[in-house]
Amino acid sequence: MDTVLIKQAAIFSDLEEGELERVAEITKEQKFKFGQTIFKEGEPGNRLFLIAEGEVRISRQVPGSGEEALSVLKPGACFGEMAVFDRSERSTDAIANKDCTLLTITRSDFEMLLDFDRDLAFKVLWSVTRLLCQRLRVTNDNLRSFLAMSMF
Repeated sequence: MDTVLIKQAAIFSDLEEGELERVAEITKEQKFKFGQTIFKEGEPGNRLFLIAEGEVRISRQVPGSGEEALSVLKPGACFGEMAVFDRSERSTDAIANKDCTLLTITRSDFEMLLDFDRDLAFKVLWSVTRLLCQRLRVTNDNLRSFLAMSMF
């Protein structure tokens, strides 16, 4: 597996070459055709994904409106990781926006890797903490904008 691609993912960006190789050892490749569902909201979050090629659309179904695309992810992006960390259900749908090749890591393999290598775990968990902080700031900014617009 290509460690350069794995290092592009925010949660693995602090890892050194040997650590990236250990992550690469537990990845598996999956291919999806354009329009194919990767996972649906409400399903168990039992793996995370890293985009090697193509694009993935993250969306939600809005009652009465249909699909609302939240983002389109490009190669190097990681998704599905939060459900792996908190053992929750998927909060969105993920759909192949183009034919794509994804690297996947199962929850059990990921947890075993973190248990086995505490230094690697520390780096990944700090990266996840920073990622969650960034996402929370964006959510707060979006909420602030929404509230400001709703007052008029």
